[in-house]
Amino acid sequence: MTQSCAERVTAAYRRIAETDRPEVWITLRPEAEILAEARALDEHAMAGAELPLLGRLLAVKDNIDVAGLPTTAACPAYAYTPDISAPAVQRLLDAGALVLGKTNMDQFATGLVGTRSPHGPVRAALRPEKISGGSSSGSAVAVALAIADIALGTDTAGSGRVPAAFNGIVGIKPTLGLVPTTGVVPAARSYDAVTVFARTLTEAQQALAVMTGPDDGDPRSRTWPDDVRLAAPEHPRIAIPRDEDLTPLSTEARAAFQKAVKRLEAAGADTTTVDISPLLEAAKLLYDGALVAERYAAVGNFITRDPSVADPTVAAIILAAADIPAHALATDQERLDHHKTTAHRLLSGFDALLLPTTTEHPDIAAVQTDPIGINKRLGTYTNFVNLLDMAAVAVPVGEADGSPFGVSIITRAFEDQPALDIAALLTGEQAPTPLPSTGVDLAVFGAHLRGQPLNSQLTGAGARYSGEVTTAAAYSLTALDTTPAKPGLIRVGPETGAEIAGERWILSPAALGRFLSALPAPISLGRIELADDTWILGFQCDPHAAASGTDITGHGGWRAYLKATAL
Repeated sequence: MTQSCAERVTAAYRRIAETDRPEVWITLRPEAEILAEARALDEHAMAGAELPLLGRLLAVKDNIDVAGLPTTAACPAYAYTPDISAPAVQRLLDAGALVLGKTNMDQFATGLVGTRSPHGPVRAALRPEKISGGSSSGSAVAVALAIADIALGTDTAGSGRVPAAFNGIVGIKPTLGLVPTTGVVPAARSYDAVTVFARTLTEAQQALAVMTGPDDGDPRSRTWPDDVRLAAPEHPRIAIPRDEDLTPLSTEARAAFQKAVKRLEAAGADTTTVDISPLLEAAKLLYDGALVAERYAAVGNFITRDPSVADPTVAAIILAAADIPAHALATDQERLDHHKTTAHRLLSGFDALLLPTTTEHPDIAAVQTDPIGINKRLGTYTNFVNLLDMAAVAVPVGEADGSPFGVSIITRAFEDQPALDIAALLTGEQAPTPLPSTGVDLAVFGAHLRGQPLNSQLTGAGARYSGEVTTAAAYSLTALDTTPAKPGLIRVGPETGAEIAGERWILSPAALGRFLSALPAPISLGRIELADDTWILGFQCDPHAAASGTDITGHGGWRAYLKATAL
């Protein structure tokens, strides 16, 4: 970061004045107040503090608590001022981020349009006559206008993805529970997720990594499973919808989607057409079925006391759920369980599903004329994701009909990192380091190297390549008489040893355990010293077994030996 934290704050407030979008904010903090915090951060950084998000400017959707700032969920009568921040916010602050303020939204996070607010519609960043998308409208536009670096939203039906598509930015909707919803005004508690917006995939992932982790205040919060995949394969298998599943799209939007498909194929992905109608059918349960009772459970009693304090459309949706019988909810929950099974079968054998993020980009005036119908269409490709416990990454891929056009990479729960890797193929960014922090480093020196016959054992387990390594000058390498051919690494000491080239991979604890249990003699797992004086787990060989092999230490590595003997 070339600018100081204080300089970044000054630039942000200059940008706020230039863009003149007051509807983005519900509460904007005074510049002097944030400058004082920024200068303190600069001092901490100079003293050597490790702050991965140093000086990143953060906008927070106004249904997420920030200590000392009102939380209104875009309903002034609902306002309260929390003493502590939501864990998602506090974790970003602890990493060096600075909160600019609270952003406008569809009231009580009910809507995908960004117009259901007493503070006025939030206009799209690039086309002011168009909607910004909701409910996380202000957060998305604050990022798209280059005011905030990152912004928090929430997503129940698509609110962390639709605004990303309309404003040409990245939106990550993680697996439910990975980011705790403590300190978040619920929309439908079982299906709410805290999301992040940024202008690049890398910056969005950095923020998400900081926020991830369980919290005692959220009984639905979850942690990574021991067998989580840490990478998409080199040639990911992508499911894509049939032509008839794309009926809501314009001709230009269909063409833009097909370009995204071709881009993935050019990057090495294998695509297969599937029938996504079961997913679209499941999506209807969110609003057309009894699951909408969760929205009444969240704020229904408050609105019932005085419906006039709420947006008429929002009030109508929430109050309509007041009389849903318990047996109807139980029935729809059972239906949803069946839909989850169907979705699992549908995506079996695939690493992800690629879909348009949404269907169209309406004018504000059109939404005001038809607030329910348009909103419903916008959720066509998003509503089912949280219902079916999936993760999604929304990225921009061009334009259609004069507006930004985006697609979403959708994966099973906890497959967040493969989704990010596939998204990186579309954005052209360097694939970020893995989102889960639970991985274990493993060094390999032979048949598990990239391009070698056993490398698929690593990639098949979701392991992630993490760069070249070299051992300390204390090892020998022996070509063993095995099928497939492999070497044995032995520590012999600095007097007779040499540096041996290898690779570092990161894999889940469960995958490492499977490797250990299946290792054939004479290979074992142990600590290996690297040239940088660090130690790492790696494959090594029994010295007695290695004695019957051919010493190839002088080649400095298995690949060099194979190249030399192939001549």
